[in-house]
Amino acid sequence: MEADGRRARVTAQRPDCGESRADARTGRDEHVAVVRRPRARALPDIDLEVFAFAPGDYARAAARLRRRYGRSGFDVVHAHFGLTAWPALAVRGAARAVTLHGTDVRHPRSGRITRAVLGRMDLVATVSAQLAAELPPPGGGHRRAVLPCGVDTGRFRALDRRAARERLGLDPGGRYVLFPADPGRPGKRADRAREVAGDATLLTLGAVEPSEVPLWVNSADAVVVPSEAEGFGLAVLEALACDVPVLATPVGVHPAALAGVAGTLCAPYDTGVWRAALAPHLTAADPRVQGRARAEMWSAARMAERVAAAWAELTGARVYSPSEAPNDGARLV
Repeated sequence: MEADGRRARVTAQRPDCGESRADARTGRDEHVAVVRRPRARALPDIDLEVFAFAPGDYARAAARLRRRYGRSGFDVVHAHFGLTAWPALAVRGAARAVTLHGTDVRHPRSGRITRAVLGRMDLVATVSAQLAAELPPPGGGHRRAVLPCGVDTGRFRALDRRAARERLGLDPGGRYVLFPADPGRPGKRADRAREVAGDATLLTLGAVEPSEVPLWVNSADAVVVPSEAEGFGLAVLEALACDVPVLATPVGVHPAALAGVAGTLCAPYDTGVWRAALAPHLTAADPRVQGRARAEMWSAARMAERVAAAWAELTGARVYSPSEAPNDGARLV
């Protein structure tokens, strides 16, 4: 801590919100199997350690955490996804935080297990204000915060549509609509996506490698997100970062992200309304919207700063890098 010249140490079980969502083969978008190290590098003033494990392997994860970090002391231990907060208790930390992503709150069984651990946390964060409203009133004096997922604007940017299609083996002159999820997930409503796409080819991300997702987004004439619910809604921001038109239901971050962006639609699902909004994009030579500036409001770098600020508030002192720390000969831990 700043008061005694030590460098803040953090361990986190964290998903890459974008890639875990895109890697729909896991069947859940709020897991901790994938770590976005570029986002970790977006926090240069913090000594950050990240631990990731396969979804559902909580007991083994707790044992591994205890073996790896049993003798370590951390200023903050931050878990991502509610169930992950339980194995994270195996790590000593002066302050404990958890970020909730949606399924961990809304699923009947996962929700019960998640709510049972919240009283042990010093900070309970959600990825959206809408999700925060679904939590029970705070108990035990813990703090609440909204810490959204960040879109990687370095990976997600406008690419030449024809070139992207050629790389994926798609018809350069075809009409394509992207449903950015696994069609096997009922709540994402692939049935609606098929209905609104009509005669256009519907692309999905059910078996797409995360590294290829930007190509699929840029290959589409439009992205449709007709979900019943979203904890956050990163797919919309990824499309906006690529300046690709988006149609989405008013859940999660969608209303704030799409408000005032010409060429997009944020409205309850109605086949006629959605088809009318989609039609001009399917006939345009290169349909684009001015969405990147809006997506950058939720960039990974900006959201990382919000997380760092929350950690600083928890610890009561700013976390900083070795170069900034007082050089009093003390060993940095």
